[in-house]
Amino acid sequence: MSSNEGFFDFFYAAPDGLKLHARVYGEANSGHWPVICLPGLTRNARDFHELALHLSTRAAIPRKVIAFDYRGRGQSTYDPDVKNYNVGAEAGDILAGLTALNIGEAAFIGTSRGGLIIHVLGMMRPSVLKAIVFNDIGPVIETAGIAHIQSYLERDPAPKTRTQATAAQRSVHGKDFPALADADWDRMVWALYREMDGGLVPDFDPRLVDTIASLDLTQKLPDLWPQFEALAAIPLLAIRGANSRLLSIDTLKQMRERHSMMETITVEGQGHAPILETGSLPGDIAAFLDQAERKNIPKQTP
Repeated sequence: MSSNEGFFDFFYAAPDGLKLHARVYGEANSGHWPVICLPGLTRNARDFHELALHLSTRAAIPRKVIAFDYRGRGQSTYDPDVKNYNVGAEAGDILAGLTALNIGEAAFIGTSRGGLIIHVLGMMRPSVLKAIVFNDIGPVIETAGIAHIQSYLERDPAPKTRTQATAAQRSVHGKDFPALADADWDRMVWALYREMDGGLVPDFDPRLVDTIASLDLTQKLPDLWPQFEALAAIPLLAIRGANSRLLSIDTLKQMRERHSMMETITVEGQGHAPILETGSLPGDIAAFLDQAERKNIPKQTP
């Protein structure tokens, strides 16, 4: 492990043999639940770097943290078949990674698509889920949010410098994220792009854009209420950006009504999806995980 970076790279094989990547933070978890971090559609493990450092080294109870790159993102291999860029296949990839890391149960943090994958994991292997943090995602996805994602992915710029990249991200997301400071925008860009041929390119398979562009938004997107309700016995923290276009206030209200152990945080001045290392969020997430784990400890019989 690099002492400067705080993690080591872990590579493993997907069920179909594709080479996949994850970052592992923390050398030991001292018997506490590890934390699995699952990013958004076109994002990667770098999105969780600052949060992972907090949870693995700075929190009152340090935890092992694993942040995954899905197939076609970050350091994971691009899939030759674009049809495999789907939530079901990606959930299977995560389970393969957990098996390779010898992790049988963990707390999960899912941003956007990562939260959808957690819904699927609850169907595939519910025993692995000990606590859940949904970052601006729920069982109902608003078409306005998907339309916004379609729009900015279709006209994604090709910046030459980080300054240009930051300006481009501000132009697209600035209205939804007035609370972000310059350093927050810089970290967003660092996580999204990689250097290539004298310029910057988004760090994902460009064909991912096709998977979202092909959605017919004149039709209501299917919801995941049955999958969500299956998570009712698992402690859950739902984080919503106050300016989110993807997770509505009404959906959040319904989630609370259907999940008695759900806690919520609304992040002012941020949209989809809140930056998890900003403000009090790292401490709030750590406290939620600690409390959930304490409640999970069986009472000793006299």
